[in-house]
Amino acid sequence: MLSSPIAYLKGVGPQRAELLQKELGIFTFNDLLQHFPFRHVDKTKFTPIGEATPADEYLQFAGVLEPFQVIGQNRGRRLVSQIRDKTGTVEVVWFSAINQIQKMLQPGKAYIVYGKLSWFMSKPQLVHPEIEAWSPEKIEGKAYLEPIYPSTEKLKSKNLGGRQLGKLTQLLLPHVKPQDIPENFPQKMIEELKLMPRFDAYQQIHFPQTQKHYEAALRRLKFEEIFLAQMRMNLLRSQRHRFSKGVVFDAVGNYFNTFYNQYLPFELTGAQKRVLKEIRNDTARGKQMNRLLQGDVGSGKTIVALLCMLLAADNGYQSVLMAPTEILARQHFQGIASLLKDMDIGVALLTGSVKAKERKTILPGVAEGRIQLLIGTHAVIEDSVQFQNLGLVIVDEQHRFGVAQRARLWEKNHTPPHVLVMTATPIPRTLAMTAYGDLDYSVIDELPPGRQPIQTVHRLDHDRSNVMDFLKAEIALGRQVYVIFPLIEESDKLDYENLMRGYDEIKTYFPEPQYWISMVHGKQPAIQKEENMRRFVEHDTQIMVSTTVIEVGVNVPNASVMVIESAEKFGLSQLHQLRGRVGRGAEKSYCILLTGKKLGNVARERMKIMTSTNNGFVIAEKDLELRGPGDIEGTRQSGVVDFKLANIVNDRAMVDAAKKVTEEILTDDPDLSKPENAPLKEFLQSQKGKTIWSKIS
Repeated sequence: MLSSPIAYLKGVGPQRAELLQKELGIFTFNDLLQHFPFRHVDKTKFTPIGEATPADEYLQFAGVLEPFQVIGQNRGRRLVSQIRDKTGTVEVVWFSAINQIQKMLQPGKAYIVYGKLSWFMSKPQLVHPEIEAWSPEKIEGKAYLEPIYPSTEKLKSKNLGGRQLGKLTQLLLPHVKPQDIPENFPQKMIEELKLMPRFDAYQQIHFPQTQKHYEAALRRLKFEEIFLAQMRMNLLRSQRHRFSKGVVFDAVGNYFNTFYNQYLPFELTGAQKRVLKEIRNDTARGKQMNRLLQGDVGSGKTIVALLCMLLAADNGYQSVLMAPTEILARQHFQGIASLLKDMDIGVALLTGSVKAKERKTILPGVAEGRIQLLIGTHAVIEDSVQFQNLGLVIVDEQHRFGVAQRARLWEKNHTPPHVLVMTATPIPRTLAMTAYGDLDYSVIDELPPGRQPIQTVHRLDHDRSNVMDFLKAEIALGRQVYVIFPLIEESDKLDYENLMRGYDEIKTYFPEPQYWISMVHGKQPAIQKEENMRRFVEHDTQIMVSTTVIEVGVNVPNASVMVIESAEKFGLSQLHQLRGRVGRGAEKSYCILLTGKKLGNVARERMKIMTSTNNGFVIAEKDLELRGPGDIEGTRQSGVVDFKLANIVNDRAMVDAAKKVTEEILTDDPDLSKPENAPLKEFLQSQKGKTIWSKIS
């Protein structure tokens, strides 16, 4: 029944169905059932208009509608009226669907209006309120909570606002039977956690008998979202731990020990040693490793990756390290080849621009096992690249690769190779538990000794000439500088114009031939982009101007200043990533956040956080709080944190509780084969299409 097309519901029909599909993604009865109200209004409570205060948010009034006035012309047109009761008047305003509103409503009649209260010229005002005719029978009998649903301006103009959607749901609910919403939790769990039964929760979330019923329904359905996401991923992980055969690295031999004792350029941090131990334990068990390694910018993930590759070589296996861009792959190669130059081990670089002549040497070397460490871009997944014995795959900045791209690497050996995915984007703990729960999880949470913290300052536009003088002083000391402009997603043209204006302005401060500037932007051909990046990396130019986020991991130790123009337009994690492009050498480094004077509260908070801490994990938590989980890089693809009701920031306690229950159930019954877990197993099997993106193999 719930799979029926929404057009078949009484009161919908083909035209409204098309609108609901386009505007809200409601295609079936089930989609409407899952379209939850964002608040409820107690229909028996009306605020006297004269008692409304600026402290109030959403209010409901009842009164008589005064005659309309149409003010302004064309795009500035608005429809204005008042609702009057015995205590005063509230202005009601519409900026769109003006003709429909005038046809629908009759001045002189009594109406109920509900909406978000704002104040204009010290008078109360409701913009695009929910409005319906008032009659005494509407509020007779017992108190009831009316649901208000998310809608859109287009739907409101077609009489499908938040209240009308409620009427459709009210028509649907009597047809929904308990067998349509079967219980998916074990009975014992429902009793222990005092959860409302599933069928009741769906009834009460829409039309609750009381506020308490609503809260119980909300708790049940939020917990269900979080618990099922964790259960799916923990099942994947536990099944991989039990069944996925993996190559065995049981020896720590000559390659690893020689490098560690003779060529390691610095003492490993405690965090690096801990992570290496976790990886060594994983790779020795005979099960495939699937581990996420996250560490802040500059925390030393690459050296851990190299030691893992040497461990693979000690056990007779090859490794591949795949990076998202040519410049990053080349950088990894140069760094690793230089560290291994005095050791007898085969290392090669394979990217799209490697010439056919070189390929003729590299491909047989990989196929015959002479090349033990292959570093490259997605060129390493091509069919022509065949390994003799691939044992370890390392993917850098893994969110930049599609699932299918990554999967092609694990098919290059009979036994799936171990997988280590690395990211420099710190992931908050709650998000990691929810979105990456199928991966084992390692964190490098300390920086190598000797790294100086980057000094971050916030400057306003009118300080620009002082900022430019500071850049000149740094360049005079032989340093290099980044100047980054924001991407304005709506318009490539605006991006380009913004960048060119900025570039011209910087050229007036830094004229040639005294200064040389590299520029990188999205409209450049890849070859030109790579060339301009290379010139900066090799110190041919002192300044890099860019709209594109400078590639994660690009290493220019000589760059000591990062200037971020219109810094208010960047998210916290982005700002932190950009800041990490400097501070890679021994010199003191700086990040300058340039903004206009007028800043919103969130932008102001971002500037405050950036200037007060360099800790990527603190920043990631704050970013999650300010932006919400759906916007954090990589998670939008997952669907895992795209919850309808739960919020992993506000519901952290629930995330922890769900994790505990999940682990208890799977420890006791890893296959969910016990009779009491049958409802859960059946439900998960029925949801099989909903996989998570970080499932690797």
